Order: sequence, then structure tokens, then C-alpha cells
Amino acid sequence: MAVKGILRAISSNASHDASPAPVQDGLTQRVEILDDIERSGINWLWATDAENRLIYLSASAADSVDKPIDELLSLPLTDLIADDPDNPEQKSDRPLNFQLSKRSKIDSLVVGLKPQMLERQDQPIWWMINAHPKFDEAGDFQGYRGNAKDVTIEYQRKVEDSRLAQFDSLTGLANRHRMNHRLNALLSAFKTTNRSCAIMMLDLDRFKYINDTMGHLAGDELLKQVALRMKKIVGNRGEIGRLGGDEFQIILPDIDDRGKLGELADKIVQIVSQPYPIEGKNAVIGISVGIAVAPYDGIEQDELIRSSDLALYSAKNSGRGQYRFYSVELKNAEEDRRLMVDNLRDALVNDQLELRYQPVVRLEDNLVVGFEALMRWMHPTRGLISPDVFIPIAEELNQINQLGEWALRQACHDAIKWPNSVRISVNVSAVQFADRKFPEIVLNALVQSGLEPDRLELELTESVFLGDSETTDNTFKILKDLGVRLALDDFGTGYSSLSYLQSAPFDKIKVDKSFVDSCTQEDENSAKIIAAIIGLSDALGMETTVEGVEAFDQFNLVRSKGAKYIQGWIYSKALKLEQIEKKMGSGEFKIAPDGPELHRPDRRTVFRRIGAIHEDHRYDVVMRDLSKTGARFEGIIGVPVGTNLVLDLGEGQLVVSSVIRSQESTIAVQFETPLISDGAGGLCTRHRISPYELAAAGMPLAALPKGRYPLANAASSGKNPPQFTQVSLGKN
Repeated sequence: MAVKGILRAISSNASHDASPAPVQDGLTQRVEILDDIERSGINWLWATDAENRLIYLSASAADSVDKPIDELLSLPLTDLIADDPDNPEQKSDRPLNFQLSKRSKIDSLVVGLKPQMLERQDQPIWWMINAHPKFDEAGDFQGYRGNAKDVTIEYQRKVEDSRLAQFDSLTGLANRHRMNHRLNALLSAFKTTNRSCAIMMLDLDRFKYINDTMGHLAGDELLKQVALRMKKIVGNRGEIGRLGGDEFQIILPDIDDRGKLGELADKIVQIVSQPYPIEGKNAVIGISVGIAVAPYDGIEQDELIRSSDLALYSAKNSGRGQYRFYSVELKNAEEDRRLMVDNLRDALVNDQLELRYQPVVRLEDNLVVGFEALMRWMHPTRGLISPDVFIPIAEELNQINQLGEWALRQACHDAIKWPNSVRISVNVSAVQFADRKFPEIVLNALVQSGLEPDRLELELTESVFLGDSETTDNTFKILKDLGVRLALDDFGTGYSSLSYLQSAPFDKIKVDKSFVDSCTQEDENSAKIIAAIIGLSDALGMETTVEGVEAFDQFNLVRSKGAKYIQGWIYSKALKLEQIEKKMGSGEFKIAPDGPELHRPDRRTVFRRIGAIHEDHRYDVVMRDLSKTGARFEGIIGVPVGTNLVLDLGEGQLVVSSVIRSQESTIAVQFETPLISDGAGGLCTRHRISPYELAAAGMPLAALPKGRYPLANAASSGKNPPQFTQVSLGKN
């Protein structure tokens, strides 16, 4: 029934009243005003009964959704409209259903009409509603009386403005503002429920090189494709954001299993590093990942982000293309790196760089046929620094060309003293290779040293193919015309294309150490991959050198697969020039293989103070060896085989173990649960003891101090005397 009809009936009844005329005129005017308002769409009227079923709705409101008024009346209000959880106009954090159940006043609430109620489901409609609950004289609820208006255009504009304010326009990922808000909200909520939250900070490797060589449009397209790959990998496990440039962040609620986090990070590294088809070329980048987990690595937002940043810096400084978990040891990494940046600028000037040479040996007679030049930095206070640490810094400082040219000249100068049958290999970065002056630099090094061109071997990775193809092809042609040899390094570790071997005149393929490390493990395909690479090289008339052979089980396997040349510790580590000259003697340099029978990739020699917990007592010990499945430490005597111990590795890392060997103060234990990789050559526990649990045991709810463990209070009670004797260990 329309408002006019209702009020007409009221006015008819009122005509019998003694003084109706003034009231009748007022009612008529009111009816006309309300009808005008309803028709104009300025506001619609609606009402419900005590069960919140519609008993009245303006006809123009029904017309706006192309529904007959009779079809809408008697419907529950919630069958027509619903809340929007992402509504930027929502002024109340209480949903409509909640307010209806509590019979609360509804004030300027924007709601969406349910798609099934609309003629065009692809064109959503939004109303703003206001309403007051109506009660009778006895206080019984009679329903709602309210108004509504269409705010679809305004709402969609605000939704778009809100989206633009929260999302990256290029990739569609959340922006820094949204990610900060999201992380802060999660951490605040999770504190009260003792829940965990992991974040990953990610940074693309070699993105600047793509931008510089292929242009900013190609760089933008690359970022879009990276975002799509990340979405497919992460799925609904977390939210991904682009913080700016080539920096990304992933928030992963309720995940503290570092095994799962490591698997996810490794998958991201592998898939993001696959080639990207852009402008008819294959662009190849890498990605580094830093991981921190609340509440272990920080409870506040700034603290957690700083922890993940430090882990990311460590991943990049350790060689890139890997992930790293935060640990307390990384706190000073940023300052150390800053000092290293300052020192590296002066390293060449102060004659701190040197080359060491690792032999390449022919299997059939153990004869050294070549050396690979490996750069080392003899820092005045830090000692010998690996190129894995300082080469990434040199690339950022644009010093890599200078360092590369020095290494090339020095290697040629040193090799001239060796027999003519011995070659020298020098690593060349993609940045060096892209320099148009590079062939001239090579020629100058050969001329000044007097080295025959075919004794110089340049080791390249597939990243050299990322630059301008015309320049790359021209450089290859000039180098081959000079007579130098070319080797494809790290073959198979990225996403190597056979077209590289077809388009570039390589003389050698080098099998990467990563395949050798796992080639003797039953559940790995590395042995088959090694055999395939060797077979491919033979078919193409190329040589093959297998890198990283350390033990005889590896040695025998690669030999059985057809390897003819080996480079690895089973023959020799990198040598100083004077060591080579001394051993070269009459002109032949032979090395007999020497190493352990079996390769143990997990085992690491360490010197680290940890805790060993037995019942109520903690003993201070020094760990000497660590693997995924066990450890060896010194510091207590009288420990029988079979004793159960809990090793406190610090930062909440407690490992249940059992003693398998005990000799005087040296103890060997086997872990109940294996450790996992921290992504950068170290090991860590899959789970940690939460600071919340420590707080329940009497510990302060703060970042976990080194050496804390849940049994601290019990240890101080002194109920049970210690069963073992603590041995005092000196600094050495």
C-alpha cells in the first residue's frame, strides 16, 4: 500500500472530527511531499515487521532493481541486501545482521543488493540505509522504519579510489601502505591469541641490468610477469605486495614452520628465476628472500620488518638467488656490509686483491691441464674474503669491470710462466661481457702478457645472453676470431636453453657443483643429469669439466658417467701462485686424488657455544660438528650412551636428542627431528619455542635473549642435583 493510500484512509477517518480542516490540509500536504520525495528518488522509505520482513518499500526503490513491489514485500530484509566486508564507506565495524539482531539504530550504512535479486548481476547496486527500531507501549519490538537511497555511482568511485590508494597500479598487488596496515593489524590481533605470522622480503636480482639494457617498458612487463608467478605460487596462503621498484613483500599468517617457509621460498626462487619472454628475447633474473617470523624474530611491526630486511641483505650478500632466515647473528651484518663497501673501494689501490688457482685435472693420468683463477680479497682486519661476498657489492658499486679487467690481466701474466699445455680460465660477469670494450680488454691482456690466445679460457654464464643480442653475437665473433676459448659455466643450474649452445661457439661445458653434491643420494636425479650433460657435450664436440668433487663416491660416480676432467677438493683447493710454481717443477704437474670415501654434505665444522639440558639442569658446552641429523660437542663428562638431552641452540631453538657416543668430555648425539636448511648454507630447527610460552614459564615477553630456555625456573629450584660434571672450556 502506497503512502498516499495510507494517509488518505487516515484523512477519511479524520473527517468526522469536530475540527478537521487544518489537520486535513496538513495531512494532504504531507502525503504530497512524501510522494514527491519517493518518486524523485531522493530518498525511499521502507519498513519491516518484528521478524524483519519487508512490509513497505517505495515503488521507485523496487523499480530501481526491476522487480515488482509484490515480489519484494514479505521478504526478509537480509534476502535483499548484504554487507560488504571491504566497504570503504562502512562507518560501523558491526555487520548488518548483527545490528538487526541487536535491534540497534542503523546509521548511514552502505550495503550491496544481493546479485540474485538483480536483473543484471554483473552490475551491482549499492544503497545507503538509515533506520530506527520501533517499539510499542509495552516495549515489544515492532520492526524497523527507515529510508534508503541509491549510492552506486558514488560508492564505486570511492571503491576505485580506495583500490588505487591500496594497490600498485602496475602489478595489481597491494602497495606499501596496504601491506603496512595489514601487517600491523595482524600482529596486534595475534598478540592476544598467541598466533604466529611470517613475512618474506624479496628483492629481484639483476633487474637493474634488464632495465638498463632492454628499457623501462621491458622492465615494467617483467614486473607484471613476476607478480603473476608469485600469485600462482603463494595462492591463498598469504598476501603479496609490491613495496616499490623491484622490492616485494609477502605476509603469511599462522605459519611458523621454517621447513614449509623454506620450501615456499625455494619454490619462489626457482620459478621467479625462469626466463621471461619479453620483446622476442628471454630475460633472466634472480630473486633473494629474507624471512622473519613473529613472535620469535619480533613482535612489533618495525622490529619484524627490520629482521626480515637483515635476512634479505644476508641472502643477497651470500651470493643471491637464495633465501635466508633471520638470526641474531645478522644484527651487525648491515654495519659490516657498510664497512666492506667503504673498504672495497680501496682494495685494488692498496693491493689487497689476489688470485688463487684451482687445478683442473685429467682423470686418465691425473695431469693438471688447467687452472681456474679465483679472486680473493685479503682484508686487513677480516682476513680472506670470498668473492661470493664481495662480488655482489662490486656490481652494485659499478666496480665489477675494474675488478674483472685486473683479474684478466693478472691471470694472463701469471699463466705465461706455466707450460704451454696448461690453460688458464677466468670468470667473466654479464656486466663485463656487455661492455663493448671487452674484446679490446681481452686483446690487451693477451698482448701485454704474451699468452697464446688458445691458452685463455673465458667462463661465462647464461646471463650474458640477456643483453642486446646483436652486441652479444658480435662479441662472441670477435673473441673467437682472437682464438680464445669459451666455457659455459653453471650449466643446468638455471633454466639453460639448448639455443645457447647452438648460437654461441662454446668449447666447454662445466657441470655445476650443486649436481655433484647430491649425485650419490638415491632419491636425487643429479647422477642422471650429470650423465646427460656429459653426453650432450660429447655429441657437440665440447669438453666437460665436473666441478666440486670432494669424496671418492662422487669421484667414482662421475667417472662412470664419462667425465674426463675434474675440478674439486678431491684433487686440490685453490693454490697460491708460488705453490703452483713450486709443484710445477720440470713442467708436469700431477695430483693423486685424495679425500674421504663418502661425501657428507650435511656435516659442518663449527665452534659455537650452546646449552645442553638434562632434566632440571643446563650445561654450557661447545659444539664442534653439526649436521641435519646430529651434532658433536664438548663440555660435560659422565654422560652414558642413550641419555636424552635437549640442545639449546639459542633463539628458541630446542632440539631433542639422544647420546650415541660418549668419550670423556666429547659427546655425539642424534636428533629426534632433523634440522632444516636456513637457505644460506646453515641449519636451523623447523619450529621454535614461542616467547609466549616462555612468558608462561616466567620469562619476559620480549625478543628471545640468547641462551634462554623453558627450564630456567626449574633449574634454579635445585630439587634434583646435576648428574654430570661440567668441564671448563678455554677460549680456544
